[in-house]
Amino acid sequence: MVEKSCLGSAVEEVVERSGGQLSKVFEVRRNAAEPVIVKVYEPEWAWKQAKEVHIYGLLKDHLGVAVPKVIHAEQGEPAFTVLTKIDGVPLSEAEPPDWKAVYVQLGQLLAKIHRIPQPAYGYLTDEVLEPLPTNDAYMRRQFAKKLREFGELDGDPQLAEDISRYVDQHAELLSHNTAPVLCHNDFHEGNVLVDPETWQVHGFIDVENAIAADPLMDLAKTECYSIWGNADKLAGLTEGYGDLPTDWRARTTLYRLYHSLELWDWFKSIGTVDPLDSIAGDIAKIVRR
Repeated sequence: MVEKSCLGSAVEEVVERSGGQLSKVFEVRRNAAEPVIVKVYEPEWAWKQAKEVHIYGLLKDHLGVAVPKVIHAEQGEPAFTVLTKIDGVPLSEAEPPDWKAVYVQLGQLLAKIHRIPQPAYGYLTDEVLEPLPTNDAYMRRQFAKKLREFGELDGDPQLAEDISRYVDQHAELLSHNTAPVLCHNDFHEGNVLVDPETWQVHGFIDVENAIAADPLMDLAKTECYSIWGNADKLAGLTEGYGDLPTDWRARTTLYRLYHSLELWDWFKSIGTVDPLDSIAGDIAKIVRR
């Protein structure tokens, strides 16, 4: 794949990197040339390729070298994409001496992503799928979908009722955002690359979950997946991000509820049961306090 897309490159070594259920990721090291990343898609997820090419294209003018550049994308069996490699190690594998300073940089990156407007609310591929004109309509649809899945996956009926009631009680918050933007929607420490010597954040990867939504959806997911009550991380994220609306805490709490519900559904659907009680506990803390 690399020899086909990067003419004149002599491949020295191929190292499998962490991927996911949807694709495999490899680092390809070359003689007298920078290493590249090759992403190979499972057949049923090959449609994700066009999405990633589109999203990285949107990001390049705003983020520069902080995001991979698409060198080559090819459909077929298998579909694969060749990308430039962002230096660094995943932040999830590091232990910075000053978490706040690192999270200031994460907040700054998120703010840059959110300067990219979108025409409507919805899931992104190379366009907004099933677009909706308001955040209220979009998030009500998403909550209804995830609650339906929760029931079909044998989630606790009482917890589902409590979630539904909480959403109804706080639904007014959904109308406070009127301008959809590009959201990474998976901006956690596993997707952020950092230099473990200088603690400079070099960039981020994995835009497979990108959506057009309220920018606070991203802050909420980072908090839900990576911050876990760490005050220094949250202070750094918000300081780096800049001005926030006065209701940001209430809105991110509502969005954290959504992200936790979605994660519970996903884990249960693929048979990963160990985290389910913990996630359900996080949900209960929000809706029953």
